[in-house]
Amino acid sequence: MEQTRTAWQVVRYGTPEVLTRVSLPIEAPKPGEVRIRIHASGVSRADGMMRAGEPLWARPFLGFGKPRHDLTGTGFSGVVEATGDGVTRFQTGDAVFGEAGLNFGANASHITLAEDGVLVKKPETMPHEEAAVMCDGPMTSLNFLRSIGGLKGGDKVLILGASGALGSAAVQIARAMGAEVTGVTSGRNAEWVAELGATVVDYEGQAYSRLEARFDLVFDTLGVSSLGEARRVLAPGGRYLCPVLSLSLLGAMLRSRIFGGPRAYFSATGLLPARALRGMLADLLEIWAAGKLTPVMDRSYPLADLVEAHRYVATGRKRGNVVVT
Repeated sequence: MEQTRTAWQVVRYGTPEVLTRVSLPIEAPKPGEVRIRIHASGVSRADGMMRAGEPLWARPFLGFGKPRHDLTGTGFSGVVEATGDGVTRFQTGDAVFGEAGLNFGANASHITLAEDGVLVKKPETMPHEEAAVMCDGPMTSLNFLRSIGGLKGGDKVLILGASGALGSAAVQIARAMGAEVTGVTSGRNAEWVAELGATVVDYEGQAYSRLEARFDLVFDTLGVSSLGEARRVLAPGGRYLCPVLSLSLLGAMLRSRIFGGPRAYFSATGLLPARALRGMLADLLEIWAAGKLTPVMDRSYPLADLVEAHRYVATGRKRGNVVVT
């Protein structure tokens, strides 16, 4: 009897209800590939945007009328179940984590990837749930803060959306790098964001743009602000960083390069070369091993309840990360 694996498919763009559970054949890994039994996978805000086909400018990459790659999920953690010929980095039984990239397919029971992809060994004491989200908030935040923003010890950083997957990771990473961190969040999340090491601004009581402090970096993890607003709190030569690309952000990037002053920056972290991303994961594991980074976990759902997980993420009320197991 042919072995099958469970996966989730998006046959058209839309609400969480377009997600369809499917059974697919389990195939032997080809040369240079490893097959992984997945223990946990992430459900992120970005996953929801890709399911909905938003923003529209992304459809040349995702597919115009429907997804080009119709399986869901990017970040995962699991155990190597089989290896193809020539594989040297991993062996059967290794616990690993990583991301599926633009082929997606991590919200599944199994996945097969090239061994030289974004895949590294998981520390024994790191739970699969935490490892499954390391390629979302932590890796993106490290790229923006260190590589794009040039963060250094003593810098002042303002993080918008400090209670989300990116924001909660960014607070911890910036603190680990020696920065002075201010986090913008709602009042209900203020206490635990403060416990992460940030000075908290409750956006329901005060607009961040009215702060008297001046920051070297403003990291807008949700794409809810603009360079125009951020200029009011940025120091001369400050940087506005945002991982949510839009036409207004593109315009701000262009204008800030022409006219000078604080500049806007964007980076598609997941499109960087696999070797560079593996290097970031190695650095994140060092921060984690030092006790300075712990992914904040909100909810865990069974894989069979992926639709409900997407519904919850779509509310915009999650704290940290959501996974399916």
